[in-house]
Parts: sequence; structure tokens; C-alpha cells
Amino acid sequence: MKLICNGNDLADGVGKVYKAISARSNNPILEGIKIKAESGTLTLTATDLELAIEKVIVADVKIEGETVVPGRFFSEFVKKLTKEEIELVVSDKSQLKIKYTDSEGALQCFDSADYPEIKELSSAQSFTVKSEDLRDLVNKIAFSVSADDARPILKGVLLEIGEETVTGVALDGYRLARSVKPIIKTTGSMSAIVPARCLTEIARLLDNDDDEVSVSIQKNYLMVNLGHTKITSRLLDGNFLNYRQIIPSSFNTEVTLPKERFESGLERAMLLARADKNNLVRFDIKENYMQLSSNCETGNIVEKIVIRMDGQDLAIAFNARYYMELLRYVDTETVTIKFTDQVSPCVVVPSDGKDDFMYLVLPVRLLD
Repeated sequence: MKLICNGNDLADGVGKVYKAISARSNNPILEGIKIKAESGTLTLTATDLELAIEKVIVADVKIEGETVVPGRFFSEFVKKLTKEEIELVVSDKSQLKIKYTDSEGALQCFDSADYPEIKELSSAQSFTVKSEDLRDLVNKIAFSVSADDARPILKGVLLEIGEETVTGVALDGYRLARSVKPIIKTTGSMSAIVPARCLTEIARLLDNDDDEVSVSIQKNYLMVNLGHTKITSRLLDGNFLNYRQIIPSSFNTEVTLPKERFESGLERAMLLARADKNNLVRFDIKENYMQLSSNCETGNIVEKIVIRMDGQDLAIAFNARYYMELLRYVDTETVTIKFTDQVSPCVVVPSDGKDDFMYLVLPVRLLD
């Protein structure tokens, strides 16, 4: 194999695929990056068997071929060569020479025949969505997945594709996040449970623009095609919880309040709440105010927020961390929180009437 490519293109491509390299594996080849030169292109591939990323860059290919290079060292090395024209040459001894200006480096490579094949989705169903919409959907919900290995299905995000929308749902037993986005077209209704880590890496590779993204689903795999970049993820096998049964259908108290004021008040209340493992902050809702309070042996903090209220007075407590995490992804000026009683989950929705997102949070039982 012999080729010449732009250093910046190579560093950018390696940086993208490196995110799929296995951090801890009993198989050393999974810590490598496969490079394949053919027909004027260099294809870079990395996988940990759950997530695979392929990136194609332009190259002047002199001799076609492929090999697998040590991922971490290759990634760090090419980062230093972004301003160079780089020549890559593989010798008969499976050694990759990296030549630039009047210098060169060398890496011992793995046999590409031992590298796992990346699944090709030849007969998949698919849907098309705007890049910014898919990215926003993932960002709004992926943080709510479970970290508990005992319930692996909850470490994934449920995607439900209908005729006009894609709905994403994530939950961990204490909270639930749902986001709905329009789709441009689809081959039919479908659903998939995607590991949150994989979906988050996909979102990081998406541009925040109106470009269309094709998403394919076939049996145990999902693939996102970005043109010169393809991301393939294994799907989780199993039944997702019936989340619709968890969402309350009626409420006794509704409050609308400024998101920024609510977030800053919670942040201050949490300074003392962190002393408690539940990050407990009490919400007292009465008339036109919601009072946030927290206390510990060090002292107490009380925050009052002017609200618009409809319904009954209520005292309820929450793990404030759940609210802080969801508010980070809310992009409306105000939010509406709907309550049933002290022990039932509350629902947070945008106040502008759009069905863009919905969060559900379970309260912590008050002792008094």
C-alpha cells in the first residue's frame, strides 16, 4: 500500500473514527484503526463491536492495500502533522512508514484479515431527518438512560418512527425524557433500541444544520449515513418498558415559571443539598410563588420564584440533580411543570405549546 494525503484531512478522519475504538479489550486488534486505500480514497475504520465508524478521505493512491494501525499512537501522531502532506507506505513486513517533509515515522501493524467485518445493511428500512433535528433529539434525552448494568435495556434509547415523526425515549427508573422531531420521509413505521453511548457519538458527528441524514434499521443494527462518514451501531435486544403507562393523564397543580430563574435558584439550593445523597430540594407551591429550600447541618437556603399557578397548593421534594440535568437542554424561556400529588411523578413541558420535549421526574417522599 502506498498513498499521499493531506495531513489535516487525515487527522480529522482519524479523530472521528477514534471514538469507536475499544478502550478495554482482550483483543488488541480492536484498539487499532483499519486503513484501506483504493480508487483515490483512504477509508478509515474503527470499531469496538458495538459501535463502528467509517470515514472516507481523498487520497492519491499509488498502490492499493489495507492494514490495521495501532489506534492511540496513530491518532496522537497525525494530530501533529495537520500542516503536512503525508505519504503512507506499508512494507512487506507489515510496517507502516509515515513520511512527511524530510522526516518519517514507522508503526508495526496488525493483519487486516483479522479485523472484524463491518455490517452492511443491504435490505434495511430507513427514514430521513434533518441533521439538527436528530442531534437535538439525542441531546435532549440521552442523559436520562440508566447506568445500571442489571437493567441493560434501560441503557438504550428507544426510537419510534411513524409516518411523520421520530420519537426518542430514555428512562432510568427515576426519570423519563421524551423528544419528538419531524421526519422528511420514511419507508414505513419501525422502532429500535440504540445504546445511548452509540447514539451520543452519532450526535457528536452531526452538523447543526438543515442537511438531510439517512438512518437505516435492519434487524440488530442501525446505520447513519453522513456521506463521507458512516456510523453503524448494534441494537439492544429486548422489550422496552411501556413508558406511556408511566406518564400521568391528569394533574391537580400546574405552574409556569422562567427557566433561567428556576435553574439559577436550583443551583444555589443544591449547594447545601449536595450534603444529602438524594440532593433533596423541597418545592413549596402556593399562590403566585414557588419556594425552593434545602438544609443541612451547615445551614439552609430558601429561594422564592414568581410563578403563574393553576390548581392546588402543594409541598413536594425532588432530587434536584434530575432537574438541573434536564434544564440544561431546555431552550425555551419558560417551562410548565404539572403535578398530581406529593408521591406521583411530575411532568415538565415547554410553555409554548410545542410537543418538542417532555420530562418526567419522580419525587422523593417528604418525612413531614
